[in-house]
Amino acid sequence: QVQLVESGGGLVQAGESLTLSCAVSGSIFTINKMGWYRQTPGKQRDFIASIRSGGSTNYADSVKGRFTISRDNAKNTVYLQMDSLKPEDTAVYYCNGEILPGHDYWGQGTQVTVSS
Repeated sequence: QVQLVESGGGLVQAGESLTLSCAVSGSIFTINKMGWYRQTPGKQRDFIASIRSGGSTNYADSVKGRFTISRDNAKNTVYLQMDSLKPEDTAVYYCNGEILPGHDYWGQGTQVTVSS
């Protein structure tokens, strides 16, 4: 079992920055990849960024160059640094821990609201 707890969401103005954190506990050694997703009401949950156990990263085109995913293994925490935020970045952001494709865990989500 893996437990994920997000924090750091809030209300910011367009152009500002925000950092989300995802604290990971449980069977951490089983996790192959950590990721961030976001979801707005009535829409599917979309991929934002991921980081593998080896450190390689991947980003959605919509956030490339503005968002940075990182991890602190000593703190068992994954971060999402979000810069140059836009109103369209408003969503609930979810942390994801993947053991294998189709076998993953989710956090409870944290709201990010960007005002124009």
